[in-house]
Amino acid sequence: MNVELIRRMAAGDALALETSIDEFGGLVWSLALRFCRNRADAEDVVQQVFLDLWRGAGSYREELSSPETFVATIARRRLIDWRRSRQRRGAPVSLEAAFDVAAPDAEQAWASSDEVRRAIGLMQGLRAEHRRVLELSLRDGLSYPEIAEMLGVPLGTVKSHARRGMMELRAAMVGGAA
Repeated sequence: MNVELIRRMAAGDALALETSIDEFGGLVWSLALRFCRNRADAEDVVQQVFLDLWRGAGSYREELSSPETFVATIARRRLIDWRRSRQRRGAPVSLEAAFDVAAPDAEQAWASSDEVRRAIGLMQGLRAEHRRVLELSLRDGLSYPEIAEMLGVPLGTVKSHARRGMMELRAAMVGGAA
């Protein structure tokens, strides 16, 4: 179903974009709230993510990832770009951000997809260093340089852990391991 939805978007079907918002909105919204920490910025970024999805739907390759992973990757890239642009220009602090109000349901929304829940469960079987890098990257939205600095390891090591972890996770997801 979701693969067909992305194919329809790639073909220019505007109704498919509306359906994708219903289908992937929870995932994208939870990622945006995790990155932005205030609703106004999250709303802006979510709109940009779905525009990017609309424009990039033609690049989707079913053999490389699930539709959910494709959407999450687009969202993550847009959110990292958003964060970097805010850091460069010095983001204004909203009243909500000043009180550090986070969405209470962000974790629940993130884990609402069956595939995401399955991947989270399978991540527990990864080597600790692979799992930690993937959690910091995918769940917390940190860039590889930020992870390297946080963990005190070389950037190349972080990239290797991420790649190996993703390869193991992909094999587990495709292999049907639970």
